[in-house]
Amino acid sequence: MGELERRGGYTPRRVREQRAYRMVVTGATAGAIGVVSLVLAVIGVIGATLPILAFIVTALSVLGFMRATGQR
Repeated sequence: MGELERRGGYTPRRVREQRAYRMVVTGATAGAIGVVSLVLAVIGVIGATLPILAFIVTALSVLGFMRATGQR
């Protein structure tokens, strides 16, 4: 019994919760930046690069959240 090993690939619940929370905060912030910068890009104040990058970060955060919570 002295040589018990932890299960491979096991992530504690608290760590998964923290990861999911960070993904939600990051995704929401990037989404808000994306919407505001898209409006500014349409008006012509800034270029289109920032909204595109912000929406990519938002999409990656959504995928990360779904992976962290086990949703498919």
